[in-house]
Amino acid sequence: MLKKLLSLSLTTVSALSLMAQAPAGGKKISNELIGIFFEDISSSADGGLCAELIQNGSFEYSPIERDGWGAGTAWHFIRPGHSLGYIEPRQQNPIHQNNPNYMHVKVERVKEYYDYNGWKGAGLQNDGFEGISVKKGEKLDFSAFFRNTDGKEKEIRVVLAMPSKEWGKEPKAIGEATIKVSGNDWKKYSSKIEATEDCKNAVLQILSLTVGEFDIDMVSLYPQETFKGHGLRKDLAQALADLNPKFMRFPGGCVVHGGGDGFWNTYRWKNTVGPKEQRKPLKNTWGYHQSMSIGYFEYFQFCEDLGMQPVPILPCGVSCQGTNGGWNMWPTQAQDVCPMSDMDEWTQDALDLIEWANGDVNTKWGKVRADAGHPKPFNLKYLGIGNEEKITPEFEERFKYMYDKITAKYPDIVIVGTAGPGSHKGNPDYDEGWKFAEKLGLPILDEHYYEQRDYFLTSRQYDSYPRNRKTKVYLGEYASKDKKLIDALAEGLYLLHVERNGDVVVMTSYAPLFARKNATNWNPDLIYFDNEKPYLTCSYYVQQMFGQSSGDYYYGDCVTFNRKNDNLLGQSVVYDSKSKKLFVKICNVGSETAQANIDLTKFKIKGDAVKTVISGNPNDENNYEKQPIIPITENVVLKTKGVEKIEPYSITLWTIQL
Repeated sequence: MLKKLLSLSLTTVSALSLMAQAPAGGKKISNELIGIFFEDISSSADGGLCAELIQNGSFEYSPIERDGWGAGTAWHFIRPGHSLGYIEPRQQNPIHQNNPNYMHVKVERVKEYYDYNGWKGAGLQNDGFEGISVKKGEKLDFSAFFRNTDGKEKEIRVVLAMPSKEWGKEPKAIGEATIKVSGNDWKKYSSKIEATEDCKNAVLQILSLTVGEFDIDMVSLYPQETFKGHGLRKDLAQALADLNPKFMRFPGGCVVHGGGDGFWNTYRWKNTVGPKEQRKPLKNTWGYHQSMSIGYFEYFQFCEDLGMQPVPILPCGVSCQGTNGGWNMWPTQAQDVCPMSDMDEWTQDALDLIEWANGDVNTKWGKVRADAGHPKPFNLKYLGIGNEEKITPEFEERFKYMYDKITAKYPDIVIVGTAGPGSHKGNPDYDEGWKFAEKLGLPILDEHYYEQRDYFLTSRQYDSYPRNRKTKVYLGEYASKDKKLIDALAEGLYLLHVERNGDVVVMTSYAPLFARKNATNWNPDLIYFDNEKPYLTCSYYVQQMFGQSSGDYYYGDCVTFNRKNDNLLGQSVVYDSKSKKLFVKICNVGSETAQANIDLTKFKIKGDAVKTVISGNPNDENNYEKQPIIPITENVVLKTKGVEKIEPYSITLWTIQL
């Protein structure tokens, strides 16, 4: 008991010490307000954040995922000269039951056509994701599982090739390696390839120089340089790091509970950890393939790399209301639910995830994490249950069952619930969701809404939320429905409102996060990309500004405007007690210059500040052809008390080190 009282006393002293560091008059707000939400939508993972360059490397694409798809999608049989053999998908004795497909290759008459127009061998070619982009001198790691089926050793030529622009002419090798395949059992082979030229549309060829038959599976080609060496594409991961997010919600979104496909398509985290050849791929809710090359291990590792809190979201035995055409049945909507007799399985998945994330190496699931290369716990704090489910009695029963079991065993885990689709007053799911959350005493409720810019310019939703409510808000998905600067400024103005209510709203994340240029399921998105680079939107830079100026104390009396009661003007003054930095943000979404009266006399500032401005034509947007909107930063002297002119269609941040 004495130890417990001492611990409480030290905690109180620590809290008082922190409060003493903050100037008087501030309101304590969440210091985890700005985060990110990653969902595998618009090819965000495979062909995106995942640095893997080979498409369908495990031959598991299926017509179930997309019409016309199959094991051979993205693959071709390469045969110089006349027909030299064939390829055939098979399933007999695979590497692992979770990846049943592999490709059988038969090569004939290699001797007669050994060197056809300078090109040696016959076999497979993979086109990557709209080609493979490499730079001269770039080093790549190739790997694949091979198995001989005729007892003969094979000499395999692995070639990074530049396709010829002339019809009928063989491609040019811009990097290659040779592998000797021996034995009749599955074995993983690896080699290194260095690109000798720049190429935006290279292909990978796996060519046998030996007549015979062999099986191949789990073909992979990664750049040796990935983000912190953990298999993520460097430029896309860095774009996320530059947002300075405090948490990441994953893996969805509708991906969590299978979208409109039902329970068979539900995302189960246990299928995404361990060796990649043992992970179970899944049809993506958004109409393509998830290889699970980015699985729960990679999500948690990325959170650790960026210093973010992981916020995994688990299904709760209730399908998406889009099941069985439900999105066309609003407001009734179809919703499948599992029998209550099956709820122990869903609940155990949640309990096992906490053990996997936080357990030591002596626990069953802690050992699985350790065997994957992370002996230390990930220190999971948050766990979400459900995503946008319609708040029906069936949902409430299943959610409560999981909630009670999880909190009984792990009372320190903070559970995040859902307010259903469309989180505004008057929506039945929103109203029922809040009643249910307050009845349970739920710590955090996840609200979602996508609106036209006028909503973000005029709504101040959180001013009216009760201050004594135990349940806090996570604004888990939101965005203005266009990509123009004025939309980004509307979001920024709304975030100033959220910061003012940072005692009620504890987390926010824009959505969706990523979209591949030619494979976009949803618009707008925060970051678009192709094989060459990311394209950062106006909204990205606004999110970055808020992520880089977050703190734990809010001051609402430091800035006033010459234009009274103008909903196109907003301000926020935030102090971070950890870094001892003061952040002053002012947004003007109007067409005229505004006057801001700034009074920082309560703070001990020297006057030096870094000023960052995002501004421009309100209808401009950043796209693939041009990027007119970027932050402009300069060192300035900011008066402790004075008047600042705020230009039209702008958001300005002053960063001051106290």
